[in-house]
Amino acid sequence: MVYKALTIAGSDSGGGAGIQADLKTFHQLHVFGMSAITAVTAQNTLGVQGIYPLPVEAVEKQIDSIAVDLSPDAIKTGMLFSEDMIECVAYKIKQHRWTRVVVDPVMIAKGGSRLLKQEAVEALQRHMLPLAYVLTPNIPEAEVLTNMRIDTLEQRKEAAKKLHDMGVRYVVMKGGHGEENELVDLLYDGEQFYEWKSKRVHTKHTHGTGCTFAAAITAQLAKEKTIYEAVDVAKRFIQAAIEQTLQIGGGHGPTNHWAFHE
Repeated sequence: MVYKALTIAGSDSGGGAGIQADLKTFHQLHVFGMSAITAVTAQNTLGVQGIYPLPVEAVEKQIDSIAVDLSPDAIKTGMLFSEDMIECVAYKIKQHRWTRVVVDPVMIAKGGSRLLKQEAVEALQRHMLPLAYVLTPNIPEAEVLTNMRIDTLEQRKEAAKKLHDMGVRYVVMKGGHGEENELVDLLYDGEQFYEWKSKRVHTKHTHGTGCTFAAAITAQLAKEKTIYEAVDVAKRFIQAAIEQTLQIGGGHGPTNHWAFHE
């Protein structure tokens, strides 16, 4: 059985995030990876030098080409950039009746560059969150989506409940932006919370961690794993990728996608 996963996201010319990170992660977890590119970015470890969105029609064609011949077992969305793109992707997900959908609400790059237009946030809330089998926000993204300040673990839980009420099936709240030395990631299934704790690694080489983590969840869901099994593998995958850093580039370097072994 060959399991397949589709990523709908932006291209990162530096190879650390976006489409490139997703495909590397799928491959490492023994899932056949496919892509629909929403935008081409010029970027490296120092920052984002340019963002060039593709026409909506080009994204539609890519998704349809995959659907008719290589129907994915799970899909992941990353940088969708604009309101029109979000509406297009949401429509296609519904049209093709894809249900194992992991939404990574990419909004801001590591260097601070905004990757989601302000007017697109509402479209993401309205169109994508109800389709999300899994949503993987970091703390700043959760603050934007819920319009609340998040400083404590209890506030993270409150935000997760709000996101669940917006239609998300499972909320995975990443804790990397927290202040604790022991990092805590949360999974909320609508009834209870599950916690994954790990030692914080003090390194600047964390470019693409969000993309990679969400892609690992997607790969495991494509292999018909439960959400709990998927998050557990994804957590171990990203921890290894950060700990065994590649130390390349002069800025926020990429994680090591070949560090993890099942």
